Amino acid sequence: MSENMKTPRIPLLSAEEIAKIGVEAGIPPELHDRNIFRILFQSPRVAKALQGLLYAQLFDSAFDGRLRELVIMRIGWKTNCEYEWVQHWYTALKAFGCTEQDLLEVRDWQASTHLGAAEKAVLAATDEVISTGTISDETWARCEQNLEGTEARLELVFAIATWHAVSLMLRCIKVPVEADTVSWPPDGCSPEDFARGVSR
Repeated sequence: MSENMKTPRIPLLSAEEIAKIGVEAGIPPELHDRNIFRILFQSPRVAKALQGLLYAQLFDSAFDGRLRELVIMRIGWKTNCEYEWVQHWYTALKAFGCTEQDLLEVRDWQASTHLGAAEKAVLAATDEVISTGTISDETWARCEQNLEGTEARLELVFAIATWHAVSLMLRCIKVPVEADTVSWPPDGCSPEDFARGVSR
């Protein structure tokens, strides 16, 4: 079932409620209509803290933005978090230099001939953190070879941890995707569909 058909475990606030709370919490207006914040605004301190954490990594980071978006998309795909995939599909294309092919390749990045060594290093790290909670020495060495500087490597780990936590929260609360968005863009193919070899 697409997440835009699910009932969230915590109800969405109305437009009037979020307008008031969003201004009081100092959260940018462009986030007010996002369902994740329409739920999180019920704890304004948490909403503000999360917004600050996300913005620090999105807009003031030593870790390359395109690589970060591939990491986030892989987390959304591997954890079956439609909301994360949908939101960052458009963000990655519009703001961080990703192409549709880049994003589609994260579905099966190990077999990709399009992605390079840096992309595969950070995606390997992502998969290992999700599966085992850590990064192997071999994969860390690959990250060292492909990411310049300690700060970038630290922020890689922080990005994986942050958006994995966001995925967990989204799925636990069952945050629905916005009504005007397409399910699993660009082709509606979910991880379950892909695993079965089903395309739409």
